[in-house]
Amino acid sequence: MTEQDIAVTEQHGGRPFTAELPDGGSYKVRLVASDPGAYDRFYNVFANPMLWFIQHYLWDLSNAPDIRREEVEAFEFGYNVVNEDLARAVLEEIDGQQEPVVMVHDYHLYTLPGLIRKERPDVFLHHFVHIPWTQPDAWRVLPTKIRTEIYEGLLANDIVGFHTRSYRRNFLQCCRDLMDLEVDFDRGIVHCPDGHQVWVRAYPLPIDAEQTRAVAKRPRTAEFEGELLRRRREHLILRVDRADLSKNVLRGFTAFDVFLEQHPEFRERVTFVAQLMPSRTDVPEYAEYLERIEAVVAVVNHRHGTPDWMPIHLKLRDDLEEAVAAYKNYDLLLVNAMFDGMNLVAKEGPLVNERAGVSILSENTGAHEELGEFALSVNPFDIQELADSIHAALTMPREERERRLAGLKRIVTQRDPGDWIDDQLADIRKKEGANGN
Repeated sequence: MTEQDIAVTEQHGGRPFTAELPDGGSYKVRLVASDPGAYDRFYNVFANPMLWFIQHYLWDLSNAPDIRREEVEAFEFGYNVVNEDLARAVLEEIDGQQEPVVMVHDYHLYTLPGLIRKERPDVFLHHFVHIPWTQPDAWRVLPTKIRTEIYEGLLANDIVGFHTRSYRRNFLQCCRDLMDLEVDFDRGIVHCPDGHQVWVRAYPLPIDAEQTRAVAKRPRTAEFEGELLRRRREHLILRVDRADLSKNVLRGFTAFDVFLEQHPEFRERVTFVAQLMPSRTDVPEYAEYLERIEAVVAVVNHRHGTPDWMPIHLKLRDDLEEAVAAYKNYDLLLVNAMFDGMNLVAKEGPLVNERAGVSILSENTGAHEELGEFALSVNPFDIQELADSIHAALTMPREERERRLAGLKRIVTQRDPGDWIDDQLADIRKKEGANGN
């Protein structure tokens, strides 16, 4: 992904090498360099925005997308080329292994499983998709040939995994409606014409609670916390996100604007800290979105601010210790994504919070399936509901806030990433047994 990655790959002749972890330990990694033009088409024209937008319901269909030769060729000579490059590397790595297991991740590699299956029918393929899976009509944006190729690639897997039961159901529905396949919704199985069965499963991704708590204890985190506490007002609202269209940042700031308008008694008593990491700035829609975010912040601060109080404090940077320092001290954590695969901020924040902080959580995040009971659930498009929820959170009795935070802490510490991997490996073993291997 970077010039340094390519240089390291060339140093090792394109072969696997050992990488040392900062906190000790090591792992083997093989990086695959594709032609720069193909990679640009793969990433900046097809995977983002085309697939990302489809899988987050981001297209304004009356205006976009217009699928022309550029998009079709980006799939053929970009997306497929990079998938072929990676498939060749995988096939080299599993050469000579009997019944190898290959675990594939995310929306960048939908056609890779079919390429591997064609060369190695004995391989066990497991594919985890980290972003939402949308309903069939969203996929009708793609030309039929491209859509079919993507689904055939995914259905070459033995198991396809998602974060939530909702995404699992949507995928099964897509296989039925778009591919005309027999689907067992109760058991989560897609029956392919050649007798191949694909298991479709939900594996909600947990956080590493131990690692997150360790970050909370770092000296640098304490420095950020000291600065935050010196400057904080009575109430602190926090959001930590990428500056991505799907995160719904603009509506979050607009709802805060409405809240201050309707509850002037909170002026100069509350600060909204937004730590946003600029994202995919090579994609025009993202660069424009970042400009709109800065413009809205300027308007809200001008409308409500005073000489010694700025309602919104916008930080355009990615700094883990700074974010965790804020996690510890928020009164309200805002996660109002339009659609989100999981959203780990919704899990990390409550884990280390020390102020009985309340979570506002969009019902369209993957995390909502687990955390909704103890969060204030919101429709991410309802700005008035969000403004009302901000008021409800900041006026909620301490006892109720503590009850909700305790519930969130209990849920996010029940499982760790090791359990997430173990669940998938258990299903791999189970299906291998069912296949007679």
